[in-house]
Amino acid sequence: MQRVEEQIARLIDECDYSEVTRLFKNLSGGKRLRAKLILKIAGEHNEAPLLAAIVELIHAASLLHDDVIDEADTRRGVPSVNATDGSKTAVMLGDILYSKAFTELVNFDKEIAKTIASSVTALSKGEMMDVKMADEFNSDEDKYLDMLYLKTATLIEAAAAAAARLVGKDVEAHAIYGKNLGLSFQIIDDILDITQDSETLGKPALNDFVEGKCTLPYIYLHRKLNDGDKKRLESLHAKKLEADDSAWIKEKMSEFKTVEQSFEFAALLSDEAKSVMENDAELVAILDSMIKRSY
Repeated sequence: MQRVEEQIARLIDECDYSEVTRLFKNLSGGKRLRAKLILKIAGEHNEAPLLAAIVELIHAASLLHDDVIDEADTRRGVPSVNATDGSKTAVMLGDILYSKAFTELVNFDKEIAKTIASSVTALSKGEMMDVKMADEFNSDEDKYLDMLYLKTATLIEAAAAAAARLVGKDVEAHAIYGKNLGLSFQIIDDILDITQDSETLGKPALNDFVEGKCTLPYIYLHRKLNDGDKKRLESLHAKKLEADDSAWIKEKMSEFKTVEQSFEFAALLSDEAKSVMENDAELVAILDSMIKRSY
């Protein structure tokens, strides 16, 4: 990972603008899941750290744009760029990171470059779908999972497939692994938004629902409520929740075990990913760690 961080630093320095350097240093690096995945699959290849750095720049750019769209004041417990320097600056920084990543990506094998580039198109489409879906309460599980795949899983899928191609491993199997890892990772995030406290999350609990996101626990809950409670849940969508409303949502989720149902689905996706990587203990361990995480 040190080589990945060195490559990221080099790419930022090559932007040759002190504002970019300053702003990027203030970003929280996060778990570097995509970079770690690339290194696990293709760590022996000398170009793996650069590929990992490129993917992390793309991911960082998407988060910058997400924070502007969501009007988020914090990211991983620290002030977001749009909160400290304004939305215009955050969007432009994201654009710089995207373009720098693509400038480096063209030096890779055509199929590797195409894999990553195509995922960024899908990711952007997923972000637009996410915004559109926030306009009204969504109870369609398939629609939500389609958006989730595009917005979150596709870049992880591409990272795994590109890394496999880099070292001549089974591209299709690694793509399946990456897709399922990405989906289950985000579903666990959705669950934690409900089950963890604000201090642990670095943002208010139930914040997803306040922002208009109907994640799996809410979709499953909606199915099980009576008509009157369905209407109440729908009326709370994308609104600041009073304490009694938050308590009611959590009480109903506990009654109908919709968090547990969502976790079971995430675990099923994880098990499917394990089945195609059963001979790779390190990749299986990533899945186990992801399912068990608490933040």
